[in-house]
Amino acid sequence: MNRPEFYRFHQGDRVLPFTPQEYDDRLGGLRAAMDAAGVDACVFTSMHNIAYYSGFLYCAFGRPYALVVTASESVTISAGIDAGQPWRRCHGDNITYTDWARNNYWRAIRSVTGTGRSIGYEGDHLTLAQKALLDEFLQPSAARDIAPATMRQRMHKSPAELDLIRHGAQVADIGGYAIRDAIRVGAREINVAMAGRDAMELEIARRFPDAEYRDTWVWFQSGINTDGAHNPVTARALQCGDILSLNTFPMISGYYTALERTMFVGQVDDASLAIWQANVAAHEYGMSLLKPGATCAEVTEQINAFFAERDLLHYRTFGYGHSFGVLSHYYGREAGLELREDIDTVLEPGMVISMEPMLTIPHGQPGAGGYREHDILIITETGNENITGYPYGPAFNVVG
Repeated sequence: MNRPEFYRFHQGDRVLPFTPQEYDDRLGGLRAAMDAAGVDACVFTSMHNIAYYSGFLYCAFGRPYALVVTASESVTISAGIDAGQPWRRCHGDNITYTDWARNNYWRAIRSVTGTGRSIGYEGDHLTLAQKALLDEFLQPSAARDIAPATMRQRMHKSPAELDLIRHGAQVADIGGYAIRDAIRVGAREINVAMAGRDAMELEIARRFPDAEYRDTWVWFQSGINTDGAHNPVTARALQCGDILSLNTFPMISGYYTALERTMFVGQVDDASLAIWQANVAAHEYGMSLLKPGATCAEVTEQINAFFAERDLLHYRTFGYGHSFGVLSHYYGREAGLELREDIDTVLEPGMVISMEPMLTIPHGQPGAGGYREHDILIITETGNENITGYPYGPAFNVVG
């Protein structure tokens, strides 16, 4: 039997999150960056860039995937285990590589790039082992890190992206209301989280009937479990007076949105209320600072000063916000658009960023727990548009 190194397996109708023109526009921006960097072909290996430029969101499960972009071609490289699904879900061509011989993946890539060319790669994703194989199989005349340029492109959202992100924010709100309805003394974190997740997945399926559904999740934390923003769900049962952290994360075609709120079960004590109100005030102040021309570092320093004046800055645990788009808790991050002291990016219309101050008061102190509010804002020509609708603060979020 003659077993091929790679082949094309195209069947079914193509279904993409965006129009072909949207992907052509993104590829046009990429090719301009390639020309500026002297790159003949890009070999993308990350989930976020492959999804951004082709629409295909891969499931690695131990196998490598790629998108190869040249001046005239855009080709996803996928494993045989996926059959025709990558082609149905990608813009451009698709090549399937086989498992019959080691490194057929790189042979498939080479069939598009050729050898001896200037290759762009993602320095923040390609492993040392895969970089060695790139050098061996493609024999590049030069290898250049194209990841920073792609990140800058992804930070500026198109109208189609903004429309999808607005849908995501609305779905996150729906999950928030479902969680609020499920909160009661004795309920377990896991059961409350499931109520929010199920509500969001059903709503995504209603709004996007042709999409693939995966990765939507909830972090619902209570009591001491609220001390970290990314603490996983447990089976802890809710008690009267508990501080809660509501976190809903709908995923739509690789696009992440979020809703995060501080809550309390039944009642809130005076010490906790004072911390909560201070964090809400910082949240509102921070949102007022998000406008064109401001830098991430400037916004950060102003909120730092706000907390310092109230002797609360030492309870801050991380930056005040980040970009949105093709990202997830296990792939992707537009690190150049985060509200931190070391980021000097200037906010521009079309960027999408969160405001999410968090204070963590150590266990045993009055008001112990983690307090966090999170809204998503689109930078406009004159200021910002808040696309999060679920209310924040004590008036709405002392429940159960």
